Amino acid sequence: MNRYMFLLFGVMLVFLGGCTLAPSYTRPASPVPDAWPIGAAYDEITAADKLPAAQEVAWQEVFTDERLQKVIEIAVTNNRDLRLAALNVEKARALYGIQRAELFPVVNAAGSGSKERVPADLSSTGKPMTKEQYSVNLGVTSWEIDFFGRIRSLKDQALQEYLATEQGRRGAQISLISSVAEAYLTFAADRGNLKLAQSTLETQQSAYGLIKRRCEVGLATELDLRRAQTQVDAARADVARFIQLTAQDHNALNLLAGTPVPDDLLPENLADVAPLKEIFPGLSSEVLLNRPDIMAAEHRLKGAYAFIGAARAALFPRIALTTSFGTASAELSGLFEDGSATWSFAPRISMPIFDARAWAALRVSKAQQKIILTSYERVIQGAFREVADILALRGTVDQRVSAQQSLVDAVAETLRLSNARYMKGIDSYLSVLDAQRSLYSSQQGLIALRLEKFVSQVRLYAVLGGGA
Repeated sequence: MNRYMFLLFGVMLVFLGGCTLAPSYTRPASPVPDAWPIGAAYDEITAADKLPAAQEVAWQEVFTDERLQKVIEIAVTNNRDLRLAALNVEKARALYGIQRAELFPVVNAAGSGSKERVPADLSSTGKPMTKEQYSVNLGVTSWEIDFFGRIRSLKDQALQEYLATEQGRRGAQISLISSVAEAYLTFAADRGNLKLAQSTLETQQSAYGLIKRRCEVGLATELDLRRAQTQVDAARADVARFIQLTAQDHNALNLLAGTPVPDDLLPENLADVAPLKEIFPGLSSEVLLNRPDIMAAEHRLKGAYAFIGAARAALFPRIALTTSFGTASAELSGLFEDGSATWSFAPRISMPIFDARAWAALRVSKAQQKIILTSYERVIQGAFREVADILALRGTVDQRVSAQQSLVDAVAETLRLSNARYMKGIDSYLSVLDAQRSLYSSQQGLIALRLEKFVSQVRLYAVLGGGA
């Protein structure tokens, strides 16, 4: 018995120290430039900026507005998409556990017993007796000894898939945080536009009333009155439109949060939102390798390497151990006066016939590895483009906001002068009408640019892979 147990132990040592046929993994060269783009659209990026890198700061430090922080916390807790991502991680972890368990034998135990009454005329002693028989069987059912690393390669592939899924969950959280921030800022901008439309409507109604009185005394024409009325009607339509937009923005925010957002956490306008913390994109594009989607793609690429190992191992015979050991039986008679126990150990090794389809599977695994490699490189290229686009926006948005503010100031002064000239009878009301339209449009443009600046900060945080 001991000899067989030592033999089994030796086989296990060989199994545990076996080789693997998977090719060694080396990270592919990055298919994008090492440095970020430079030119008129980009601010010069230097280490002297002393700004924290995106990966060094938590989202709570980037989004400094306390109400926005609370809304994001609500979303992280209640958003169903993020919850599904977390559940997928649990599923991948469980699948990895199943695949890892294939490395170990399945031990089965079975027991049986019987009891029989033997009459005196059939008994060897001439006396009636009770015969009892018990047996216990312990065995290993079809345990594949992983000589060529097939099971371990599949286990490694499952591990990389689990790690990729975990990065997918992290990416989903970063995407959720940025989406909530964008929806929050969009709501603030549209609420600001609503207040602007309401203020414009009040101004247009006052102007309409003044022109109507002037028309009644012959100081203004019917044409001036109708032109003033068009401005009132246009402002009324805009008020209704922005009431609709703010309601839809609120609905979108509630969906992202996974629950209704309390009114006391909602901003009145963009000026009511605390500015975001500036972050440093880094001097090298290598920071992109920390993005969750790129890390997930790399884990899947490593998994493809492991799958090649499994496909290669499938070309070799599989050695399975089917054995039963530790079989004990006892036959007891009368008051257990006569008993016996026997043990048996009968290992069986089977080597399945080689399957020619394994060659096709190997070709498939190699093709799959090339597909995943190409996808990995494409993800890096897409990430580089996203960061470059945001940096181009960040490098010009301040100039655009400044120019738009100057335009608003100039048009406001033009409206004041046009009103004065109209009231003195020097100009027609048409010049006032044009100035009113220009001012309203330029004020809306200023709100849109301020929103764009805010959103560019949010997206820079997201495209750099979030924070700690």
